[in-house]
Amino acid sequence: MAAIAKDKYDRYIDSLKFALYCITHPLDGFWDLTHEKRGTYAAANTILIATILIRILKLRYTSFIFLVVYWEDLNIFLYVASILFPLALWVVGNWGLTTLFDGKGRLGQVYMATCYALTPYPLIQFPLMLFSNFVTVDEAEFYAMVSAISLVWAALLVIAAMGQIHEYSAGKNLLFTVATLFAMLVMIFILMIFFSMISQGVSYFISLGKEFLFRL
Repeated sequence: MAAIAKDKYDRYIDSLKFALYCITHPLDGFWDLTHEKRGTYAAANTILIATILIRILKLRYTSFIFLVVYWEDLNIFLYVASILFPLALWVVGNWGLTTLFDGKGRLGQVYMATCYALTPYPLIQFPLMLFSNFVTVDEAEFYAMVSAISLVWAALLVIAAMGQIHEYSAGKNLLFTVATLFAMLVMIFILMIFFSMISQGVSYFISLGKEFLFRL
């Protein structure tokens, strides 16, 4: 039993370290991630959790010079949802579209590759968060540039990852990246209509119940 647990732990650590290879060699890395099964869901979840934690820690520990937080207006659950909800829309939207057009990636692979592609964000943002407390306003441009690099790097890795797991050409991959973004907007619109209808239905039955009790 101990040997099995150790093997699982070693595989987890190796798959987590493999994220560093993916962000520096995206084409080979994301191909091996899924086709050679070098990635694990445990490592993908770890990277996602690290990304969320860094986002939350930045609210508390980034210098007020670079980030002003109005705590009385902040709902931490909605803040976390603002990260997870777009991720879920991207994964479902990309998988749904590519399934219809010869995409080779499965839903779990799209999720795993997307999480691995987020690796630059916690790696850069954590030291940048600490760095923000030792610099002045004069270094604001440097801070903003490095922060932007982490976001752009992660976005480019997501695009590269989708191309590798679906085995698309560069042009087709870019086309479906744009199509996925459009699909995300469509899903948001549908969800807004759905929840609006639910809200109106609940309000109707509540008013109906009040009317019934009033007449009693």
